[in-house]
Amino acid sequence: MDITTLPLVGPLLHAGADLLAQTAAALSPVAGEYAAAIAVVLLTLVVRAALVPLSVLQVRAERDRRRLAPRVAALRARYAKDTERLQRALQELYTNEKVSPLAGCLPVLAQAPVLSLVYALFTHASIGGTANTLLSATLLGVPLGHSLLVTVTSPLWVHAWVVVLLLAVLAVVVEASRRANARWNPVVPAAGKPAAGTAAPGAAAAVARFAPFVTVVFAAIAPLPAALYVVTSAAWTLGERAVLRRALA
Repeated sequence: MDITTLPLVGPLLHAGADLLAQTAAALSPVAGEYAAAIAVVLLTLVVRAALVPLSVLQVRAERDRRRLAPRVAALRARYAKDTERLQRALQELYTNEKVSPLAGCLPVLAQAPVLSLVYALFTHASIGGTANTLLSATLLGVPLGHSLLVTVTSPLWVHAWVVVLLLAVLAVVVEASRRANARWNPVVPAAGKPAAGTAAPGAAAAVARFAPFVTVVFAAIAPLPAALYVVTSAAWTLGERAVLRRALA
């Protein structure tokens, strides 16, 4: 089934394609062949600017969780063998302090539809029966419909350095963000042994260390515009968090 023909998805994809095409056309006299790629970056910046209020809520929630971290650690130590009682105690703590454990997910959840739209726009040769002209655009010789995997296995493999460079920038930004998050949200260890069924501290630390790099893997297999969106959004997040954490500390 072609999702571009669905009642809701089709119009959204058409609107997104028209918006990017018109933005690229407006930029073309100045940006030339880079117009479509720059249009994706501008779209990302507009989306992230619109989500600043959610980011403020996210940083405030982080600040509150950091303030409550010693009390959370004490509860984990107290109810280490009673998972159900621990969950109730944590819920009571967050409710009494008016802290939402889910606030940190809001910007990511809000961006998911936009990223999905960008991904779909550059993975379909036609949208509702109309040829997708966005796929004819390139960035330094790499068609926007190509991913790293597609590029390295095609005759255009000599241009793969463009995507590799983009992924390298993303990896640096992700690592910088991970370190900043670790400094801002230090882990307060709980006394005693972990409760049954919970991950060992070493395993949890390993997951926390490498989980952020899943975005790099996604960017490697996604079309180039989706990778551009992820890189631009990650860089925005790094700078935005630095400003908001200083302002709201």
